[in-house]
Amino acid sequence: MPRFRAAPRPLTALALLLSLTACGGPSGEERPAPGARSAPGFPYTVTNCGVTSTYQAPPERAVTMNQHATEIMLALGLQDRMAGTAYLDDAVLPAYRSAYEGIKVLAKEYPSKEVLLAADPDFVYGGYSSAFDKGQGRDREGLAGSGIGSRLSVEYCTPGRVGLAQLKTEITEVARTFGVPERGTALIEDQQRRIDAVTARVRDRARPSVFVYDSGESSAFTSGGNGIGNEIVSLAGGTNVFADLQNTFGDVPWEKVIERRPETILIYDYGGTAVEAKKQRLLNDPALAEVPAVKNRRFVVLPLSSAVLGVRVADAVESLGRQLHPDAA
Repeated sequence: MPRFRAAPRPLTALALLLSLTACGGPSGEERPAPGARSAPGFPYTVTNCGVTSTYQAPPERAVTMNQHATEIMLALGLQDRMAGTAYLDDAVLPAYRSAYEGIKVLAKEYPSKEVLLAADPDFVYGGYSSAFDKGQGRDREGLAGSGIGSRLSVEYCTPGRVGLAQLKTEITEVARTFGVPERGTALIEDQQRRIDAVTARVRDRARPSVFVYDSGESSAFTSGGNGIGNEIVSLAGGTNVFADLQNTFGDVPWEKVIERRPETILIYDYGGTAVEAKKQRLLNDPALAEVPAVKNRRFVVLPLSSAVLGVRVADAVESLGRQLHPDAA
């Protein structure tokens, strides 16, 4: 079980075209200009996960930690503003691979405070809350004290469910922080167009019940109703059997899985346990033999890197839509 998903996370789901929301509360951070030049649209003030920051100019030496933060930056064409990167769960998308190869990798997982500061960043962007581990000296308050701005993905501070509105917020605010709002608008429009095409194809189809299997032996670690993963299942034409679980991820007893009789099992692919090994664990458990998805060997797969708030959301909806409704592709 990946450590960055161990704690419950309250999140929200809304339509992408709802007005942009900020995630935050009272707490201030004044960012000095990273350079002497001025830029149109600055100063820019944004509140992100309880931290209010004012940028006098776009950051010039950003460090990204976690795949989805890195890929949002690359999708916005901001590789020339990146002083370093760290912690991938998967290979970078082919469209961004060339740009990524020109960026210094600071660590395979999270860099130490010393390594991070040695990159001389003026901005740190974390995809998971674990990116800003206070015990490791990477907390946002400490970074601010060193004159370094920061951002945490809104998936980890949104009350309630996370959906496409939060994807819009994330892309829009990052693009605006770096002075390229038009690139953010284009990226959002592309995501929405692709997702709309899938939802139109599956609209009149029966919605199979889906159990998300991340990992677990004595209990099942699954996707709850508050994360973007739940929204992906819904947009692709399925119904998450644990949508009532008020967390992004959580452990549930296998007895609950049996009771809910999912028709399809979605396996998250990541880490050292192969998809085939996860399938065999489910198929070889006699207690699950009468669960429709197991009995009928109805498995679908997504990489974990697609099930978080980032530029792979449209990819995930397209892929899962094809797998759940192959006759509608």
